[in-house]
Amino acid sequence: MRQLVTVTALLLLFLAGPAAAQSAKDAKALAALSSEAIVKLPAKKVFGAQKVPANLTPRAIGSYAKGCLAGGKALAVDGPAWQVMRLSRNRNWGHPQLVALVERLAVEAKKFDGWNGLLVGDLAQPRGGPMLSGHASHQVGLDADVWLTPMPNRTLSRKERENISATLVVKDRKSMDYSVWTEAHARLIKRAASYPEVARIFVHPPIKAELCRWATGDRSWLAKIRPYYGHNYHFHIRISCPKDSKTCKNQAPARPKDGTGCGEELAYWMGDVPWVPKKKPDPNAKPPKPAPPMTIAALPAECRAVVTAE
Repeated sequence: MRQLVTVTALLLLFLAGPAAAQSAKDAKALAALSSEAIVKLPAKKVFGAQKVPANLTPRAIGSYAKGCLAGGKALAVDGPAWQVMRLSRNRNWGHPQLVALVERLAVEAKKFDGWNGLLVGDLAQPRGGPMLSGHASHQVGLDADVWLTPMPNRTLSRKERENISATLVVKDRKSMDYSVWTEAHARLIKRAASYPEVARIFVHPPIKAELCRWATGDRSWLAKIRPYYGHNYHFHIRISCPKDSKTCKNQAPARPKDGTGCGEELAYWMGDVPWVPKKKPDPNAKPPKPAPPMTIAALPAECRAVVTAE
């Protein structure tokens, strides 16, 4: 009976939202629960409530869209060539290898590519895991969103970082906005793709088409540039599983048939098929029952230690 009361209290705490949670206190309360009780908790609420990383050896656990992060490291909110946006989300955490890569990209792109500095969007939550809003991926600390808007020559206030919008670099799903897009954008993305630890970079389809037109010489890096919906104001870097993360699951390598993805694969994304709206449901039909929220049980077993660690 006491266990049931504790679980109910924790659920109420998580349902109240992340601002109501105190990570150290919650970790102790979670640790006091039985394994059977922990696995029934809603994963988004539990991981979304965490304010600090798990004090464990750094490792990415599980897959990009179903996992968690041990020993997460914060990307500093201000660096010599970057600023983190949307600070209220507390999503500037990642595996140390991801954080190092973002820092390196920021410095090198400013030094060599004419890019004034990075405005960095979401990485992961302090302990990774599913998010209360937004991304399906970004769960294991190996994903980072970088705005396609260069950093200004001043430090943005916290308020500005919450309210400023990134600039779209496309006019629509097929064409670029050349009043915004510059060659520096292309050099920045190419540099990111050139790092061996980067597995994929997601961009809006016309951005991929523009990079295919622009690239000369060795074009093999284009294979990593993957067209996908919604990446019209930022690009999404995904790195491979680090060697220290034995239970991290890589995606299959990006190996388009033509070696670049600029042919048949790009033609598909520039066509109409991916964009056909889903069939509208019958207004007279009974609405489907919503799926139950994903629980801790759906994540790798190691994630239970991540949420209970202090």
